[in-house]
Amino acid sequence: MDQQSLFLCLCFLFFVLVFLYIWLSTSKTTGKNLPPSPRKLPIIGNLHQVNQDPHISLRSLAKRYGPVMQLHFGSVPVLVVSSADAAKEIMKTHDLAFANRPNSSIWDGIFYNGKDVVFAPYSEYWRQVKSICVLQLLSNKRVRSFQIVREEEVALLVEKIKESGSKPVNLSELFYALLSNVVSRIALGRKYGITTEGGKDNSFKELFQNIAQLIGYFSVGDYIPWLFWVDSLNGLKGRVEKASTEVDVFLEGVIRDHSVALDNGASSDDLLYNLLEIQKQNTNSAFSIDKDSIKGVILNMFFDGTDTTSAVLEWTMAALIKHPDIMRKLQNEVRDIGRGKSTISGDDLENMHYLKAVIKESMRIYTPVPLLVAREAMQDVNVMGYDIKAGTQVLINAWAIATDPTLWDNPEEFIPERFLNNPVDYKGLHFEFIPFGAGRRGCPGIQYAMAINELALANLVHIFDFALPDGKRFEDLDMTAETGMTLHKKSPLLAIATSRV
Repeated sequence: MDQQSLFLCLCFLFFVLVFLYIWLSTSKTTGKNLPPSPRKLPIIGNLHQVNQDPHISLRSLAKRYGPVMQLHFGSVPVLVVSSADAAKEIMKTHDLAFANRPNSSIWDGIFYNGKDVVFAPYSEYWRQVKSICVLQLLSNKRVRSFQIVREEEVALLVEKIKESGSKPVNLSELFYALLSNVVSRIALGRKYGITTEGGKDNSFKELFQNIAQLIGYFSVGDYIPWLFWVDSLNGLKGRVEKASTEVDVFLEGVIRDHSVALDNGASSDDLLYNLLEIQKQNTNSAFSIDKDSIKGVILNMFFDGTDTTSAVLEWTMAALIKHPDIMRKLQNEVRDIGRGKSTISGDDLENMHYLKAVIKESMRIYTPVPLLVAREAMQDVNVMGYDIKAGTQVLINAWAIATDPTLWDNPEEFIPERFLNNPVDYKGLHFEFIPFGAGRRGCPGIQYAMAINELALANLVHIFDFALPDGKRFEDLDMTAETGMTLHKKSPLLAIATSRV
């Protein structure tokens, strides 16, 4: 046997021994009652069974192995929850035990190493910054105080659509711009970023959509540490570094503008101004925030307030256009309540019950974040009779729960009426419908998101009739989704809007 053949044989033997060692070491029985699990491969575990649409592939696996199953992503145990009862145990019964976030090189790289709100580990720091965000931006009182901002920006949206005349408009772009402008004004004090439809450079939108994709990816190095180099080889590490650099340049400029104004005695009521004031006042206290903390929090508010919220509006309008009978029913309600008015105000929304049902049904079928942001067990805990060890990651498939035929009649059909005279709501108390999550790590921006989406949708259906361009039939509208943590339409929503007001 020549030296080359001997070398190849030794390499093969080495890898066989490595495979056997990892297989045996991760397959040891512990005597505990573990959740059912599909067979895993050496090294990669069950990663090969999760495709580019994880919420869909995980629902398929759950149909075979049950609503509580355990996978292994590399060497990391991952609990996948696909039932309302199990979600309730995670987010209510054992909420504190599962309040942590797992380590993620992607999240850390973009969101300042856990100094934000959404991806930060459970700690006193997280509790403090979440409290600041709720108090300064997301409480019911604060959301109501921003009504004039919402109404002004929706009025500008309406005017832009009217200017298009009989030409098709890109509603996806316009919705993203609307939410970007609203969150800019209330969080940063003025508009930053993108414009639409033949206007300025829209690289800002592209940056945030790129981030939405990145945070939905699996990093090989996070699950198989000794294969960390794969993230460099496949370009993931470079994309994360590029996105984080671009975000940091933007946020540095925003903070610099505010800091100069603050030093010159200016006063404002936006979130960033208040964060800078807290930073100045609390430098010697037990809790303090630095510049990275401010950047992380602002990035959260800007990203979540734009990306996921615009996705809900995009899917809801697409569903209405695809179902003209539902569109007419909604228009009848809104136009009856808004009779004699050129626009709908925030005060008109309270009695628009069908409008609220339409948005709920849209979030049920097109759950904005189908797999809620991952959690991690901080201690050993028993869930639905199964023993879950500390360090286990938890993925809650909110979309699978929202389309569970044992909970919903005709779950694949768009039927807003199911939410009329129905107490089920999205605020985290009904675990068959959790588009915003629940418990300590539930989204604190529910009221903000619903206020702007209800106002925008009501005005659009009040003022415009919609048709598809090029004579396309409503039923032919493409509803294919794009991969990422946030569920967006793969193709932009183009429509011809005819004004009736």
